[in-house]
Amino acid sequence: MTAETSRYLFVYGTLMSGARSALGTQQRLRLAAESDSLGPASLPAARLYDLGRYPGAVFSAAIDDIVHGEAVLLADPVASLAWIDAYEGYVHGADDNEYDRVVRQVRLAGGETFDAWVYLLLAVPEHGREIDSGRWISR
Repeated sequence: MTAETSRYLFVYGTLMSGARSALGTQQRLRLAAESDSLGPASLPAARLYDLGRYPGAVFSAAIDDIVHGEAVLLADPVASLAWIDAYEGYVHGADDNEYDRVVRQVRLAGGETFDAWVYLLLAVPEHGREIDSGRWISR
C-alpha cells in the first residue's frame, strides 16, 4: 500500500469519537459511520496547540514530542477524505490552507505502527497555545 492509498486516518481534535464539543458533531457521527475505530493512537515528532475552538498539530524535530489521538480505518478513503478536506478547509495545492494533509507514521496503544493521513498546521497562529500533554480536551 502506498501513502496515497492509505486507508488510515489519525485524528486528534474535534473528529475524535470522544470529543464533546459542539463543533464537528455531525462530522464525528459521519466519520464513525464511514470508518472503524482502531482506538487510541499517537503521532510522534509533533506538537499540539490549542487554537480556541479546536486544536492543531505541527511537525516537530523532536521525536519525544507526541500528539495523542485516535486512528480510524476508512471504508472509502476517497469519499471520506473529500468531505473531511472540506471540513478542515484543505484544498490540495492551494496557497492559503491552514492545514496540509500528509501521511505520517502513527502508533496504536498496543505498539503497532502504520502510515496514516493526518492534518498538520502549516504554521502556528499567534493565538495558539502549546498543549504540553499532547492531549486535546474538547470543550
